[in-house]
Amino acid sequence: MTSTYPDTYYQPRALEKHADSILALASVFWSISYYSSPFAFFYLYRKGYLSLSKVVPFSHYAGTLLLLLAGVACLRGIGRWTNPQYRQFITILEATHRNQSAENKRQLANYNFDFKSWPVDFHWKEPSSRKESGGGPSCQGVALLRPEPLHRGTADTLLNRVKKLPCQITSYLVAHTLGRRMLYPGSVYLLQKALMPVLLQGQARLVEECNGRRAKLLACDGNEIDTMFVDRRETSEPQGQKLVICCEGNAGFYEVGCISTPLEAGYSVLGWNHPGFAGSTGVPFPQNEANAMDVVVQFAIYRLGFQPQDIIIYAWSIGGFTATWAAMSYPDISAVILDASFDDLVPLALKVMPDSWRGLVTRTVRQHLNLNNAEQLCRYQGPVLLIRRTKDEIITTTVPEDIMSNRGNDLLLKLLQYRYPCVMAEEGLQVVRQWLEASSQLEEAASIFSRWEVEEDWCLSVLRSYQAERGPDFPWSVGEDMNADGRQQLALFLAQKHLHNFEATHCTPLPAQNFQMPWHL
Repeated sequence: MTSTYPDTYYQPRALEKHADSILALASVFWSISYYSSPFAFFYLYRKGYLSLSKVVPFSHYAGTLLLLLAGVACLRGIGRWTNPQYRQFITILEATHRNQSAENKRQLANYNFDFKSWPVDFHWKEPSSRKESGGGPSCQGVALLRPEPLHRGTADTLLNRVKKLPCQITSYLVAHTLGRRMLYPGSVYLLQKALMPVLLQGQARLVEECNGRRAKLLACDGNEIDTMFVDRRETSEPQGQKLVICCEGNAGFYEVGCISTPLEAGYSVLGWNHPGFAGSTGVPFPQNEANAMDVVVQFAIYRLGFQPQDIIIYAWSIGGFTATWAAMSYPDISAVILDASFDDLVPLALKVMPDSWRGLVTRTVRQHLNLNNAEQLCRYQGPVLLIRRTKDEIITTTVPEDIMSNRGNDLLLKLLQYRYPCVMAEEGLQVVRQWLEASSQLEEAASIFSRWEVEEDWCLSVLRSYQAERGPDFPWSVGEDMNADGRQQLALFLAQKHLHNFEATHCTPLPAQNFQMPWHL
């Protein structure tokens, strides 16, 4: 436990300090032992060390070690109880649990401690949200789009189920051991332990410099979600009336993540950590991710007081999954901005795994780690902006220099093909692919204005006329009676409005000047 402010930094006494160091070291060793246990068991089995005659003495040593660690924990408790600063903190914490008044929360926010002890600030079933509407998710979770069966039309008989069982068990084990940790390395304890000083520093900066307010949200699956809200509505900046909900990457935390970009741009911001990241509990599987995003949006609307029309969803990298889920589930949200995101996880998973594992990887992703961003985004009717990084080394399926292997291209194409199927017919699709091959702003300008001479005024008039006659709901049939040149112009115009290039690698922070609102008619 530490105090947030340097002038009141918590100083543990010698007994607590040394005991805490021993317990922290034991925790690290336990984590290392946990992750290396399969290899250790295999080695011990091969050497014949798993016999009863050798396991019993080892269990005696383990029991003795546990008793010693319990004694160290008691010594730490004594050291804390004799410290007036710690007793003051406990008094404030207990008072906040009894009465969550603004003053108690303000005092509690001065301390940085194990988030498990933080009182719940918002429940997914609060009367002001779920109970009055009579809807919402069940305790099992919110609704997700499920993948279609790999072999449609095949009778799902008992014999077929038995045949599939070994593959399903293998997929489950891969997803819950290696797969989840590869996909979300930020959930690995050792990485969090290494990053903890940086996370604490980032959290203190948000509280001290930005007047951030930390809150714990309880999702429908029982996971507790760690959030940070920075309110800019009382400032003179007009952007402060808009709330940007930030969805971090697979090793990103709100303390040091993409939240800084909209903050610098002057927006009100709500950041949150994935399940299993820092103060959030649980594990980051797609269902838990969507459950967490649901309670975050509910918190923004019913507790923070933002209308859906004033909420913008901003996501970086793998955060595109929860961002597109929120856009699909809350269609009145103002806009969606996806930075360095992708259309589907399967091609990226196949990129890093052996070719011989293709079937297992595809099955595992579809059944347990199905991040179907494009499919979800196509269910959203509002403005969308995609930011493609021209030197991205993560979401390309070949090498960073091969910009056409960037899966952000596929996300754009799938979105435009859904919204404007006639425009994105053969001619339109071909010309957009050529435009996407341009990896710099100069190449884009040359390809558009010199070769195809896109007339923006004409494109806008065509789209506005269609919207006035047919309404705003996608998909549109605009372009069905148009010649090839007209469709090409419209396709390039729409591609340029929906995707912006940023010449940087995957993890380079997005500058505030590149954080722009999506185009809309």
